[in-house]
Amino acid sequence: MQREEEVHGSPGLGEKDNGEEDEEVFIDQDDVLEEIDIDEEELPDVVEEDDDGQEQNEEDDVDAAAHTFLGHKDALYAVACSPVDATWVATGGGDDTAFMWRIGHEGPFFELKGHTDSVAALAFSNDGHLLATGGLDGIVRIWDSSSGNLIHVLDGPGGGIEWVRWHPKGHLVLAGSEDYTTWMWNADLGKCLSVFTGHSESVTCGDFTPDGKHICTGSADGTLRVWNPQTQETKLTIKGHPYHSEGITCLSISSDSTLVISGSTDNNAHVVNIKTGKVVGSLVGHSESVECVQFSPSFSWVATGGMDGKLMIWEIHSFSARFTCQHEEGVIRLSWSSSSQHIITGCLDGNARLWDSRTGVCERIFRGHSDSIRDMVVTVDRRFLLTGADDKTAKAFEIGAF
Repeated sequence: MQREEEVHGSPGLGEKDNGEEDEEVFIDQDDVLEEIDIDEEELPDVVEEDDDGQEQNEEDDVDAAAHTFLGHKDALYAVACSPVDATWVATGGGDDTAFMWRIGHEGPFFELKGHTDSVAALAFSNDGHLLATGGLDGIVRIWDSSSGNLIHVLDGPGGGIEWVRWHPKGHLVLAGSEDYTTWMWNADLGKCLSVFTGHSESVTCGDFTPDGKHICTGSADGTLRVWNPQTQETKLTIKGHPYHSEGITCLSISSDSTLVISGSTDNNAHVVNIKTGKVVGSLVGHSESVECVQFSPSFSWVATGGMDGKLMIWEIHSFSARFTCQHEEGVIRLSWSSSSQHIITGCLDGNARLWDSRTGVCERIFRGHSDSIRDMVVTVDRRFLLTGADDKTAKAFEIGAF
């Protein structure tokens, strides 16, 4: 690298010595060598700088959202879309409040109050009739999605709720807590059915398998557990080499309920066979925490996103990296298209991006947020991308055929 030398001497043109007054400079006509006419249309565009001297692109200020929801008074942590009504959505945030509202309509439809701490998780039941909200107050609340009425208050966990999920075939709701436990309730009756204990740190992620027969949970203790939801028994515990050496941050279960992929603060992702408990593949390539993972619908590829700003697309059979797509900041959410030909990522730089999974090329950038995206989801008709961010807004971006 060439070193830039510091040169001391007389001040150049436009500079002045300290303490000297500015002097007017006159040019003698005889000193003019040539006059050139400047066409203003040929002048280069001026790139403005912000107060920190950073270049600003005019595109960065363009809000591409089709709809912006302004009801929250603090950062948004969770967003969800109805599985039966493509424009009916829910958002939760640091103002201890959730809202249900409709894309394309001004103002909230239902303001859901009652939590005494941030609403960190929410999810619609698979028939769309109910909404579950989970708060850092340790409470899960069940709401009628058509009226906004509170149906049940589900208590029990001794720590904040990390996530909520619904059974694929009924009104059973599952929630993981900071108190190392996972709880399952009958949401129609408001009755606790099971408490799953065994993790030694916060249960950071979890879900029912798509066939509804098992539960998978990941914890900050670095272990993955597979449970029988009827007996509360642990069927499998995956831990130690060659699995994660640090806490698990995220997981995704394959559509055939046979494999689970998990990401960790150890910068790696691993694929585990749910039936045998064996680690069948390790995805090594990130240099910081892996924050999101997902199998493609075609079951040919898997995608991982990390705090290193990388989206990585992997071959599911060889577990080799197909593409690495670089972002400016950490990738905390991702979503495959139904055809597996595209991926959308949500990023801490406040932008969402559409990538071609076959080429690794970024095709679109969805701008509008002024702070980090914390959650995102695609509507059931695949027309809109819903994002929630630290700037206290939720935005719906039109994504067309996705």
